[in-house]
Amino acid sequence: MGINELLDRILPAVTKPARYTGGEWNSVAKEWDACDVRWALAFPEIYDIGMSNLGLAILYDILNRQPQVLAERVFCPWIDMEQAMRAAGLPLFSLESRHPLAQFDLVGFSLPYEQLYTNMLNMLDLSGLPLLASDRDERHPLVVVGGAAAFNPEPMAGFADAFVLGEGEEVVLDLTEAVREARRCGAMDRQSLLRRLAGIPGVYVPRFYEVSYGPGGTVAEVAPGVPEAHLPVRKRIAAELPPPIVRPLVPYIETVHNRAAIEIQRGCGRGCRFCHAGMTLRPVRERPLAEILDAVDQIVANTGFEEIALLSLSSSDYTQIEALVQGLVARQGRGHLSISLPSLRIESVSVDLMDQLQATGRHGSFTFAPEAGTERLRAVINKPIADDDLRAVAEQVFSRGWKTIKLYFMIGQPTQDLEDMAAIARLAQEVRAAGRRLLGRKAEVHVGVSTLVPKAHTPFQWLPLASEAEVREQQEYLMDHLRGPGIKLNWNHYTETWLEAVLSRGDRRLGAVIQRAWQLGARFDGWSDQFRADAWKQAFFEAGIDPAFYATRPRSADEILPWDHLDAGVTKAFLWRDYQASLRGETRPDCREQCTGCGILVAFGEERAGLPDDVWVCPPAGDRRQTTDHGSSSVGHGPLSASRSGAP
Repeated sequence: MGINELLDRILPAVTKPARYTGGEWNSVAKEWDACDVRWALAFPEIYDIGMSNLGLAILYDILNRQPQVLAERVFCPWIDMEQAMRAAGLPLFSLESRHPLAQFDLVGFSLPYEQLYTNMLNMLDLSGLPLLASDRDERHPLVVVGGAAAFNPEPMAGFADAFVLGEGEEVVLDLTEAVREARRCGAMDRQSLLRRLAGIPGVYVPRFYEVSYGPGGTVAEVAPGVPEAHLPVRKRIAAELPPPIVRPLVPYIETVHNRAAIEIQRGCGRGCRFCHAGMTLRPVRERPLAEILDAVDQIVANTGFEEIALLSLSSSDYTQIEALVQGLVARQGRGHLSISLPSLRIESVSVDLMDQLQATGRHGSFTFAPEAGTERLRAVINKPIADDDLRAVAEQVFSRGWKTIKLYFMIGQPTQDLEDMAAIARLAQEVRAAGRRLLGRKAEVHVGVSTLVPKAHTPFQWLPLASEAEVREQQEYLMDHLRGPGIKLNWNHYTETWLEAVLSRGDRRLGAVIQRAWQLGARFDGWSDQFRADAWKQAFFEAGIDPAFYATRPRSADEILPWDHLDAGVTKAFLWRDYQASLRGETRPDCREQCTGCGILVAFGEERAGLPDDVWVCPPAGDRRQTTDHGSSSVGHGPLSASRSGAP
């Protein structure tokens, strides 16, 4: 029985069958036999979440614009669908043509966060593909992994044939051409093809790098095994943002973000020390105003969406944000298009911007992330926001009719204590009081509290995760002091944070743990109601690995970190200096105004050459204030060892 016949039997019995049918408006269905390279773009989450991922949509658009190249989507089936598929012997298939994943040339997984690791293994298994890259041969597609989690790929090194470090717009075309060229040359044996991939800038093929460990369990050396395996592997960037998607897919069912989206800016110059994206997505690049306005016109015409999200890490930092919102209102009609700015900075939200947003008719919620309750702690994390500014912005928001302000904070930060918790409670109560004065009982304040997970490639990568006792004490304080009408408090569970901390700074030895946790039933680890802490703890026990080594152990200045051979463009020496500055409570300026010498302009000087000055929103390449510090890792083809680690 074929896939279509099996689906006819299965779909009526599962939740949201439209997750698995395809055929959405603006989807691309190419002739299978007319294409010489076929990609399956895999997002290891359910359709409802994956369809809102802009990165997946960008790659889908770019690849399908290429002649003789086909790109189709596949998402992780929900639990009921997985059970039905296994019972019926139905392999995981693409939405567009319903071909099994095993028939594609490349399967490209996007991993934006670590809790998706077991979902990726589940999708490989449902596809009938060997989990381990070493068990796959010429009969199997290449498994390529990208996304934010790929900046430390080591825990998943055994499962992927290759990782893409950085931005994928150009490198997916390089990978496509490598497969095509290998086929032309008759060099499709696995080893030769992978060596070809390893020679592509930004592509990391783990099997060609040997990792050894010292007596204390830390990395002693990373040594390349073939000439194509470079050290370090430097991320790829798009020097200019490619043309925006103007024909996005329109799902049949409601997704987590049921709207169109356009990226107005990439990167962030603020330098928040906890922020992985802020460090790894440098430099800041803006999309021209006219291009955004024209694209939105086309998106609305091609989709019928009534809401557009203007995306970036800090949307209000876009240098022409007020003119952009004003232009959209003028072109789309007052109140006819709802404009969403998901990422706002208190420092750059102006009264004029609020007035422009008010003209779109939106009076739902405004979201800000002070992250810390005191100005002292905000200096530690390099997010210097004055309490008075926060209160003033809240007053302005409520005065314009918005009923809800969402405030996001972090706990478990370095030097944080209960006085910082008390300050969070005071700020939230003061914001609520301002809303109640202006709007009465309609005003609400929603407080979200997450726990800091020290991430690779950030100044806090040397920090230990805060202990469970410390985190629970801080959470309980907030539960006791953030109560009453008009205030809602949300927080995360420590065991979920603990797993993220282990995986985000892990090494290759965690591969066995991840595989065993999946075998024990771990799935959808990012869902609180599905998270199986018992499976993970048993997997660590069976592997004889202490998770505290990865989660709650401080790192020394000279330790070789598992990701040191992977270069995000920001030097390790800069990160260490910034970490030390944080402990002194020192702040750094926005790098768009003054270069802080992080290394990104030196790393990508060639990419910037010849571009208009307004494309990269940072000091000119010749600015005498920038440094040329290269202290991240070794170069060339030699091993990365204790003597060549670039330790600060």
